[in-house]
Amino acid sequence: MNFNVGCELSYQSFSKSTLILNIHALKGVNQIVTDEQIYIDPFLKMEEFMSSNQTNRFMRIEVKQGTTFKISYKASVSTNYLVLNQQNALSNVEVGHLDGNVIPFLFPSRYCQSDKLQRLANDQFGQIENVYLKVLAISDWIFNHVEYISGSTNTQTSAFDTITERVGVCRDFAHLGIALCRALCIPARYFTGYSFQLIPQDFHACFEAYIGGNWILFDATRLAPLNGLVKIATGRDAADTAVASIFGNTVCTSIDVTCEAIGPEFIPFYYDNLNLNGISYL
Repeated sequence: MNFNVGCELSYQSFSKSTLILNIHALKGVNQIVTDEQIYIDPFLKMEEFMSSNQTNRFMRIEVKQGTTFKISYKASVSTNYLVLNQQNALSNVEVGHLDGNVIPFLFPSRYCQSDKLQRLANDQFGQIENVYLKVLAISDWIFNHVEYISGSTNTQTSAFDTITERVGVCRDFAHLGIALCRALCIPARYFTGYSFQLIPQDFHACFEAYIGGNWILFDATRLAPLNGLVKIATGRDAADTAVASIFGNTVCTSIDVTCEAIGPEFIPFYYDNLNLNGISYL
């Protein structure tokens, strides 16, 4: 699939500040960035760097004094995903056979306190043997038991808060899915990206579970088609993939996000018409 994605972020700084942004489309074998532009108005010192595992792309901006400024990002991106048959390709991988780079996604993290949710996870999903169907059941349970309300939570809300309050946004749905998976010894990670057909347009969060040697995408909100996503970053939770981390007295005043499909007519894929197969962006 081919997409044009972009965002415009406006900020007001009241003093010297540093911003670390995570808005670039990820580059990889299965996601090709064919064209990319970024502007900062007025000009500010900027540098791009990679995460320690050489996957996520970050941009650091230095603000020397109080000012207002706007960041504009645009990219043309081609994505390629795999549709995996859940009966043949999505069997479980025992913890003893996991690669070292997958192991960290088994552990509790700041927003995904899987150690606090083990009893709930086992009571609700422990009897399901097929690991893919188990994660699908987790995603369905979150959709049916947590109400999606924009603005209902904040950057401090964790998976444990969400299971208690039963309300949240895409970030909270993703954190809860991750925490429940990890509580069942299934590696899971946070996925953030641009999303086609998301209403209203915004950055979107989902989660990926490691099944059968593949990272399989799940969206417990059901707000966007699985094949309409352009990946920005993955991490243990939102702390690793925040759109903006601000160090100093600076506030965001507006966000405008776009994601448009180009080329042939887009046919959205959901779990319903995939016959319960899984999608992997690798």
